[in-house]
Amino acid sequence: MRVLMTSFAHNTHFFSMVPLAWALRTAGHEVRIASQPALTDAITHAGLTAVPVGEDHVIHQTREQNTSQKQADHPEINFSETRPDILTWDYMLGMYTMMTPMFYSLANNDSMVDELVAFARAWQPDLVIWEPFTWAGSIAAKASGAAHARLLWGPDVLTRTRNRFLELHDQQPPAHQDDPLAEWLGWTMERLGLSFDEELVSGQWTIDQTPASTRLPVGQPIVPMGYVPYNGPAVVPDWLRAKPERPRVCITLGVSARESLGGDSVSFTDLVQAMADLDIEVIATMNAAQQAEFTASTTVPDNLKLVEFVPLHALMPTCSAIIHHGGAGTAATAMLYGVPQLLLPEMFDAVLKAQQLESIDAGLYVRPAELTAQALRDKLVRLLTDPAFAAGAAKLRGEVLADPKPNEIVPELERLVARHRAPVPTA
Repeated sequence: MRVLMTSFAHNTHFFSMVPLAWALRTAGHEVRIASQPALTDAITHAGLTAVPVGEDHVIHQTREQNTSQKQADHPEINFSETRPDILTWDYMLGMYTMMTPMFYSLANNDSMVDELVAFARAWQPDLVIWEPFTWAGSIAAKASGAAHARLLWGPDVLTRTRNRFLELHDQQPPAHQDDPLAEWLGWTMERLGLSFDEELVSGQWTIDQTPASTRLPVGQPIVPMGYVPYNGPAVVPDWLRAKPERPRVCITLGVSARESLGGDSVSFTDLVQAMADLDIEVIATMNAAQQAEFTASTTVPDNLKLVEFVPLHALMPTCSAIIHHGGAGTAATAMLYGVPQLLLPEMFDAVLKAQQLESIDAGLYVRPAELTAQALRDKLVRLLTDPAFAAGAAKLRGEVLADPKPNEIVPELERLVARHRAPVPTA
């Protein structure tokens, strides 16, 4: 069968799709990866076939033009919140009113949607797999008659939020039943000679890479898939080939905050100095500019090694703990290798993931606004010395390993396509 996979131009979201793309390829299926031109090199470096569509999105530029300071794309939204008295109709409507024009419609700009639809109508995929923000994928599937599914890279907060919104929406008087997301998707569909239905928002089914104990129950059909890490081209450095002599701790703040906020939300210097007197080996990932700034402003502790990049799937098996921002790939890779995690969560679903890990003794967290050197040090010492955290992380690893891997779910995807694909018109 022909499979079209699509993500808006954001490397980390695309990276979560690569193992399944290759599983489909090795099963003999044709696979194309469509995105805005900025993602083309990342796609081809993964050995996959790219289809550039439309113009690059301007999410970050638009945010900076409309705000006087760096901030997240969704600073007012707490996806870990579940209290009904907080998640009121006004709150939920406000969230969609802000997110739809400032993020959703920018990630799926008109030129991308139009060219993706044109490609799908010409190529006639049997299946479209799209990352959760890329509704251009569901639109293209509807336009071409393909079956379609979302591929999650974290907890399904979007569907949980949508469920709450629709529940409150249906309680409003008809004159006040606004739905910014449905209105935008509806306008887009009408422009293409199509009509909106709720299936566009959530897909016909969802491929869920989160382990069972962190999987959100949202009432949607799912195909579980065990996470397989991919973070771009990787080389194992010489120093990583030897077993560490002391407990190894990784610090990485990813790239999302740098791209969305213009910088990391916490100071590397503060993090590193808080651990300078501990009998551990610290591996900190910093780009060249960060390393230069760090070494110019402070004395490098003896237990610290600075690296610009190291493949996490190679590093994690040697680590006793990891300190990170809560990014999807970082958290999932640590889960896969059973590494206790100390999260410094701020953006999108990171707080929820941190709370989930703490609730099952697989990690701890501290919000950046509450972070002190002593708090970081105390929590890290707990992770390294309390055996409950190693046990909790090992249990979570068992859940990841128990889920079927990308190659193993391909037959199920084939069955679902046969059930959901629109009949091909006969001549």
